[in-house]
Amino acid sequence: MSVALVTMGMAGLAVAIGSRGGEHTTLIVSIIMSLLAGACTFTTLPKLKEAFIKANLSGRDLLKPTKPLLPETLGLPAAIIYLITLFLFIPFPFINWFEGAHVVHEQDPHLGTFPYNKLGEILSAILAIQSMILLGFADDVLDVRWRYKVWFPAIAGIPLMIFYYTNKGVTYVVMPIQLRSYLGELVDLGPLYYVYMAMLIIFCTHSINILAGINGIEAGQSLIIAISVILNDLLYIFNNPDRSSVEAHLFSLYFMIPFVGVTSGLAYHNWFPAQLFVGDTFCYFAGMTLAVVGILGHFSKTLLLFFLPQIFNFIYSCPQLFRLVECPRHRMPRLDAETGLLMCSTVRFDDKQKPLSRLGRWALNILNGLGLLKVQAYDGQGRIRECNNLTLVNLVLAYFGPMSERNTTVAVLIIQSVASLLAFFIRYQLVHLVY
Repeated sequence: MSVALVTMGMAGLAVAIGSRGGEHTTLIVSIIMSLLAGACTFTTLPKLKEAFIKANLSGRDLLKPTKPLLPETLGLPAAIIYLITLFLFIPFPFINWFEGAHVVHEQDPHLGTFPYNKLGEILSAILAIQSMILLGFADDVLDVRWRYKVWFPAIAGIPLMIFYYTNKGVTYVVMPIQLRSYLGELVDLGPLYYVYMAMLIIFCTHSINILAGINGIEAGQSLIIAISVILNDLLYIFNNPDRSSVEAHLFSLYFMIPFVGVTSGLAYHNWFPAQLFVGDTFCYFAGMTLAVVGILGHFSKTLLLFFLPQIFNFIYSCPQLFRLVECPRHRMPRLDAETGLLMCSTVRFDDKQKPLSRLGRWALNILNGLGLLKVQAYDGQGRIRECNNLTLVNLVLAYFGPMSERNTTVAVLIIQSVASLLAFFIRYQLVHLVY
């Protein structure tokens, strides 16, 4: 691995020195380093499996008839390779400033200056991602309760928000056309904007973590979202006269291209039949990386459009997440041992042991009325006694299953891909009706 990473850095340096063509050269360097990072991830992970199993970082694949023991938390080495790639890449966006860089001169502000704010932006983003990886690994090892770990992303995002504040990041939002006569074109949220940023970081991180449970789904959904972000960035950086917009989306590309590289290598080994588990570490790492580029790239609303399946899954899961409805520890699908196919797992309500609250029953009735619930049994009074667990994966299986685990993952990723296409349509076609 060390040889590959040194080669990566030297290859990037050679390209940059040989051709000083601005951001296009820097993008070429990023692509080369990302390809090498992906190859490094692909070759390194199989060599680490035994070491992780010996360290008791392992778990049973419960959706296989033989329930094999697989190494867990292999998202950690992938995240480390990503961080090393970014560390090696840091000099390249500033290659043109290395000769004769100056700080701002008090008497002559027109002297050339080194973009310290740009360097601070990159370093704060890396620090936030690195902090999230550390906290994610702590969760994998210590199995932290949800009531505590739900705040981990906001804590890891503090360096990002401090940088945003000290560099006078904008805190206003553009109002929809329909509201401008009442609120004006711009509304300054002030401190509430930082609350929004923290909530965005928390959502992006945990939304990937709760849409999980089958081989390949965590890495797969992250990969599709990242590719969607890259395509969106590319639409902005070419033939765009707004230099600040170009810089923001170049920043996003510098983080997303290596992410696609390492995630591709990880996804290969996590695909059905999985040779390893990615762990919560990867989910936290992926969510924070996507949130970072959305915030500092100033396209958080577009990013949320790419998270439409995750938004649906979160809202759909709310009755169980907030304990209105019984929520088992694992809501993964159920394996039919005879056929080897997956079926939706169910939750059963027992009025004698734990009665269903009125609010919980109301939530289930609404979902049932919308066709989003597969009721397995009713009681004597016509009330829901058993239904599918409230996740997107179980909903897919409830209406299209039983299916193999591979086909279930493919079905969810098709939904993710269609959602990205819908996001692009909304962003570039329907947006004119609102903004």
